[in-house]
Amino acid sequence: MGSFFAELARQASANARREVEAYAREIPEFGFLDTNSRARAETLEYALWLRRRTVELSPDNSELSDDDLGYIAAIGELRAASGLSLDARQRVLRLHTSLMLREINEVTEAQRGVGVDELMRMMSWFAPQGERGIRAYSQGFVTALRHRLPYVEQAALLARSLLNGDPISAEFASALGMELPERCAVTVIRVPDRPAGDRDLESEIEALVKTHHAPITWWPGKGGRRSGELIALIPLHPATPPASPGPGGAETVQPQSVPDLAPDLLPDPVSDLVRDFAQAFGRPCAAGTVTSSLSEAADALDLARRISRAAPLRGASAPLRPHTVSDVFVELAVADAPFVDEWLHVVGRRLEPGPDLLVTLDAYYRHDMHRGATAAALNVHPRTLDYRLRRVRELTGIDPGSTRGVRIFSSVVTRRLSAAWD
Repeated sequence: MGSFFAELARQASANARREVEAYAREIPEFGFLDTNSRARAETLEYALWLRRRTVELSPDNSELSDDDLGYIAAIGELRAASGLSLDARQRVLRLHTSLMLREINEVTEAQRGVGVDELMRMMSWFAPQGERGIRAYSQGFVTALRHRLPYVEQAALLARSLLNGDPISAEFASALGMELPERCAVTVIRVPDRPAGDRDLESEIEALVKTHHAPITWWPGKGGRRSGELIALIPLHPATPPASPGPGGAETVQPQSVPDLAPDLLPDPVSDLVRDFAQAFGRPCAAGTVTSSLSEAADALDLARRISRAAPLRGASAPLRPHTVSDVFVELAVADAPFVDEWLHVVGRRLEPGPDLLVTLDAYYRHDMHRGATAAALNVHPRTLDYRLRRVRELTGIDPGSTRGVRIFSSVVTRRLSAAWD
């Protein structure tokens, strides 16, 4: 063994103690190490073992054995069983990796004449074996969570790990029997404040997870469990691309991408999940969805959340559908321009003296300004509809059937129904 590896072995005990102290100091969930001597001794024993195995295996580029990986998995399982969160687990892995690299760098700095070949052997061993160790640790972690958590909570952890880009998501998906495709529809269903005493949503969410077999989680809003967002990552499986004649008459497959879908092109699983939740919830809510690769799910979530906040709240009597950017791109821009939003709000207030003018305009635009269909939807005579539209002109000076009127009043209606002005 060269001097580089010998020095690492000599410092293993001190470095292991430093790691345990760092856990207790920097990760709140490891505060118990200061009061639980047995847990501290076990954590120190594992940290020391890992360093000694590193020094034993890396000179010859030997792999971690099955027994080694089993021990690492057992530690991961022990940590999860003790209640360690996913966030704390990530911090443990980052801190451990950072400390190990620091130790290697310290020896390199102390031994100016250290052979480059020794350092290269260590680094060529560290990356692949470190990855195998992290995978084993994650497998043990997930094993404990499967025993400790209900299925619906495991699905919620999978959703959150995907949104955080946590590699453990692959282990979660495998344990839950869920496939992780390249693309998904990140869907947010916004639930406004509910009356005190209204039932919780645990049973509805559990039914959705079991029916749709997808990563779904609930994020409480400022009102705690009375408001919030249901977030789902619906897998997208591209249809078979159309074939076109190639050279010599042979068929060649054209590449296919999944764009930000228009409402009538949304995959059935997305629409089905939104419909099922709305029917079970029975109160007004709004949905936004964005398609993206799994690696960009966090950015897609931000946009889907903005869409859901700009989309109109619909009750159980009006079928709820997921909105895309193409539905509310005007309202998204208005939300970022307060002076425009305030101007529209003033226009909206002018409609208040009229009889059901906001409801009338909503139906009018949702039925593409078709008088007969709009009157039928409102259950009024067409002449009553005409009267209401004239009333809109009288109160605002704007014809709701003109291009200008459509642009203004459609935004007024959507902003009002989204509860943006409440």
